Amino acid sequence: MNPRLGQLHPYPFERWAEIVRGIEPDASRAPINLGIGEPRHAAPPLIAQAIAGAMPGLSVYPPTRGTPALREACAGWLQRRYRVEVDPATQLLPVNGSREALFAFAQVAVDASRPGATVVCPNPFYQIYEGAALLAGARTAFANSDPARNFAADWGSLDEATWARTQLLYVCSPGNPTGAVMPLVEWARLFELSDRHGFVIASDECYSEIYFADTPPLGGLEAAARLGRGDFRRLVAFTSLSKRSNVPGLRAGFVAGDADWIRAFGLYRTYHGSAMSPLVAAASIAAWGDEAHVQANRALYREKFVRVTPLLAEVLDVRLPDAGFYLWAGVPGVDGQLGDDIAWARGLFAQYNVTVLPGSLLARDAHGANPGAGRVRLALVAGVDECLDAARRIAAYTPTSMTRGSAPARGALPH
Repeated sequence: MNPRLGQLHPYPFERWAEIVRGIEPDASRAPINLGIGEPRHAAPPLIAQAIAGAMPGLSVYPPTRGTPALREACAGWLQRRYRVEVDPATQLLPVNGSREALFAFAQVAVDASRPGATVVCPNPFYQIYEGAALLAGARTAFANSDPARNFAADWGSLDEATWARTQLLYVCSPGNPTGAVMPLVEWARLFELSDRHGFVIASDECYSEIYFADTPPLGGLEAAARLGRGDFRRLVAFTSLSKRSNVPGLRAGFVAGDADWIRAFGLYRTYHGSAMSPLVAAASIAAWGDEAHVQANRALYREKFVRVTPLLAEVLDVRLPDAGFYLWAGVPGVDGQLGDDIAWARGLFAQYNVTVLPGSLLARDAHGANPGAGRVRLALVAGVDECLDAARRIAAYTPTSMTRGSAPARGALPH
């Protein structure tokens, strides 16, 4: 058995299940789960229609690289969304959702024979990054989020020796769980580090289409193009239909960027056996070609955040994120300090039957601190009424007087 399996940490949801094992929440209140980031809006009808029309495709093996029509649909969306041109034949591959691709890419990017092979991740982070690094034979280094910088990762906290050992950097923008979007100046800094030390950047952008400002979040390929890096050297971007089109069960996305890395990843995937089903490919072509359902989806999230955030801001240290569908909320403690996120979340579940995910479960102790401690992640994925109900229960559970002196909201909510 692969000994590296023993290095894997339990997934946050497994740890949470152990924390609340044996608790019987108040049965008079319907359960509300804000813990898991699973889209619950309706999938667009065009998805089902495309799948129904593609049923004959089940009689053939799908190509690992996808059909030209699929790759062109993905490249067309990149051009419309980010104003970047990629060659669909050499700079793009369809994947079965960004999760499997983010994991698989580390198996291509890491050379475990080099002493100290390192993968850098933001902290808190999507746990797939760490698992991918460990199973590829690398160690992980973490850049903690900085509350003073909109909860963006503090890449400056890593020393030159760490960067010199780095082979792969995972970036998540908009971030999970913080919702922070990396600005162009931050991308320029990472590109300079990549040029100096030779590591590849894997940009996880699965939350890019849920945002609240008039200007959509900056993407990695877009940042590279603006900075004169149109060849996307040592950069690959991962995106998915799961959040954009409310189809997490479809498992559909693509990766695009540096042609050399796409070629190597394509070789790996030939043996990995991860070709996209023709049914999923047909649905993907339809989804990437339509923006109306994406705009409607974004409007639903916008309404929820406009109505829910002010209620929660009365009792929690919570700020409107740059993008994504999470609220990254500080729980009340003593003398204006953040409290115990696990104890607070456990009590909320027991007394009000609302599930949230403690922030410390989404992070690792690094640089002398766990940057998720004292915070909880709330996924506003349910309907407006259910999210409002949850916010009212949280307000009832958390007296306003406990949070006086906490940080104000980041800015005015959109109208």
